[in-house]
Amino acid sequence: MSAAKNEPRYAQVIVDLPGVEPLDYALDQTLAAHVRIGVRCVVPLGRSARIGIVAALSDTPAIEQHKIKPITRVLEEIAPLSAHWLQLTRFAAEYYQHAWGEVALPALPRALRTVPGPRYLQSIARLRARAQARWAESDMPPVEHTTQQVAAIEALSNTSGFAPHLLFGVTGSGKTEAYLSAIGRRLAASETAQALLLVPEINLTPQLESLLRARFPREHVVALHSNLADAERAAAWLAAHEGRARIVVGTRLAVFCSMPQLAIIVVDEEHDPSYKAGEGVRYSARDLAVKRAQLLDIPIMLGSATPSLESWAQARADRYRLLQLTARIELTGGSQKPPAIELVDARVHKPQSGLSAPIAQALTDTFERGEQSLVFLNRRGYAPVVTCEACGWLSNCPRCSAFAVFHKPDRTLRCHHCGYAAPVPRACPTCGNQHLKGVGQGTQRIEETLRALLPAARIARIDRDSTRQRHAAKKALDAVHAGEIDVLVGTQMIAKGHDFQRVSLVVVLNPDGQLASHDFRAPERMFATLMQVAGRAGRAGLPSRVLVQTRFAAHPLFAALARHDYAQFAQVQLAEREAARMPPITHQALLTAEARTMEAALEFLRAARDKALAQFAAAASHVRLFDPVPMSLQRLAGVSRAQLLIEADQRTQLHALLGGWLTALREKRPAIRWNIEVDPLEL
Repeated sequence: MSAAKNEPRYAQVIVDLPGVEPLDYALDQTLAAHVRIGVRCVVPLGRSARIGIVAALSDTPAIEQHKIKPITRVLEEIAPLSAHWLQLTRFAAEYYQHAWGEVALPALPRALRTVPGPRYLQSIARLRARAQARWAESDMPPVEHTTQQVAAIEALSNTSGFAPHLLFGVTGSGKTEAYLSAIGRRLAASETAQALLLVPEINLTPQLESLLRARFPREHVVALHSNLADAERAAAWLAAHEGRARIVVGTRLAVFCSMPQLAIIVVDEEHDPSYKAGEGVRYSARDLAVKRAQLLDIPIMLGSATPSLESWAQARADRYRLLQLTARIELTGGSQKPPAIELVDARVHKPQSGLSAPIAQALTDTFERGEQSLVFLNRRGYAPVVTCEACGWLSNCPRCSAFAVFHKPDRTLRCHHCGYAAPVPRACPTCGNQHLKGVGQGTQRIEETLRALLPAARIARIDRDSTRQRHAAKKALDAVHAGEIDVLVGTQMIAKGHDFQRVSLVVVLNPDGQLASHDFRAPERMFATLMQVAGRAGRAGLPSRVLVQTRFAAHPLFAALARHDYAQFAQVQLAEREAARMPPITHQALLTAEARTMEAALEFLRAARDKALAQFAAAASHVRLFDPVPMSLQRLAGVSRAQLLIEADQRTQLHALLGGWLTALREKRPAIRWNIEVDPLEL
């Protein structure tokens, strides 16, 4: 009896509900002996049961005792989540202004955040059996490192404690080898150490997973990304949580993977906007990876050929250690020059069916030499818009302030924002004219043009339309690697990280749209994309070319691109950002509202702004609250959208306002939907 008196009587449990802080639940004597911080449990909530995580234990509740319900069940079948994991999810919740449970519970695989059924123990056993290690014999020859690679590997390997490194390496310079060597040294230093490798795209995980298995044949490697089946993802997560998997490679959701012995983190292509979540809690996996390394006091390496300006500014301020790989590596181990980037002025060389004469000739010559070409166009579909030349009708999406794109294979108009689809009308809905015309070029149309230009060539297209089926992208990319494709045409899916050995020609079509964008980050993104896609050329030492078809050949961005001079480009961009007082010089948050009408959305934001200025005047005096305006895509799926930008010179000033202000907005429970995004990437 005396032992029971020392057991805690109450548990604070986090659940996945907006705006809800840890809730008090009672513990009977039987459960009290089994409850530990970090353990999952089943709790009653309203009329239903929920999975929660015990965040704290106490002898006194925060609310009246008669209102407290008991915990239904403690789930001890897997080890509790660590204090570091709870600390990371709590930080993310506080920083991105959401409830703790909104971060912590969705970070778990579905199987572990669902109220268990009668066969729960058997399902956990199946998950453990499913993610068994696959041992192999390595057939990789020893790698000769360059002097710069050795310096980068030594810098990371000899570091103790938290140490952020920015690996700035040109495409093909051996960044991946530096990652693998640094990971190998950490794993060799401890039999239990674990490593986390983050990648921006799902399509990059199979390639890196295979590389890791070959490089570390005696280590258990698992992948984590949203394309995995629920059971497959849960099995991989559990293997990492229990320390059986020593290497995890995954997309942004993997930043929350429970890894009790994590010793090193690597973020590949750290500049990529895919690391920022686009819905729910809008977290940045790259930024949280840095925070996780800091909490664990371990090193982290961020790698890119075109670092984000945020990371570049940190390196310039000596908060990140800058490591550089300035030369490409040939298969023989020597260095080579990057591919020559040439501009094709579309005003001089008028494109025919999307291709200008110099580009058509280059594609023909490359095919005749038996080499591969890559054609990049960041617009899927056949034509961006269908129009009637008689009356000017355009194929607008009826639910969005955007065009419905023409897809030729099934002759449909599709909105790439809301998913609306409809057959192409036989005649103009306005005037009855039967001669409708597709305007502009999409990947489907360019594929058609290429088949006419090179009828004997093996041509493949990779975009979201051609890879809807599971593993379709991997199969197509494998065919390119195997030399079974002569010309590959696609969107950004083909631009990142792929090591195509026989590609000697890269063609970039019509990248001009971003030059006129209202978004101040557009030049940075455009430069990064073009450098990435240009980097697919000549990786095996073949003489290579990159041709960019543009109507603005004299633009300074293209001049920096032709010189492969990211450092100069970044310096100019940072100077412009500083002059305009924009991130990373300042810090921003974006309050967005969705309503049936634009006026209702704007009215909510005006009222929210007035509340900030009136009720939180002291905190608001250190920030700038701009006037509410419609979002760039004003209407999405029939809903009107508006935004209110909040800006401060210091991060602490911004968060001093957000905390109390957003709590007050949640208490009012408005009839319209709203969301907050800290450090927004798109305005």
